Amino acid sequence: MLQEGLRHTSQLTVNETVTAIAMGSGDLPVLATPVMMALMENAAMLAVADHLPEGSTTVGGHISSSHLKPTKLGDTITATATVTRVDGKKIEFKVEAHCGDTLLGEGTHLRFIVDKEKFMSRL
Repeated sequence: MLQEGLRHTSQLTVNETVTAIAMGSGDLPVLATPVMMALMENAAMLAVADHLPEGSTTVGGHISSSHLKPTKLGDTITATATVTRVDGKKIEFKVEAHCGDTLLGEGTHLRFIVDKEKFMSRL
């Protein structure tokens, strides 16, 4: 059942493919902000994936997050998403990213439940 409190944590290890240099979002070999936010979105998607109707998925509608600390190559990053509100097809999440005990970023994320076939037919 889709409800408040559902949560998931996703993780990745920082390597050259996820740096600001590789993403084009900066010129330092540190975790790129867009990658941190994508990991937050991944955690949100997976937090509710097993609770959706057959043939449905969620798509991102909005994300807002700080990025407070840099992370170097080899660091392991975790992102946790927790459902804070369910309103019909709209799901709101609190998202956080950490490196160990250090808070890297936090914010909110909005996802919408969609029928996969119908969504793809609109492209």
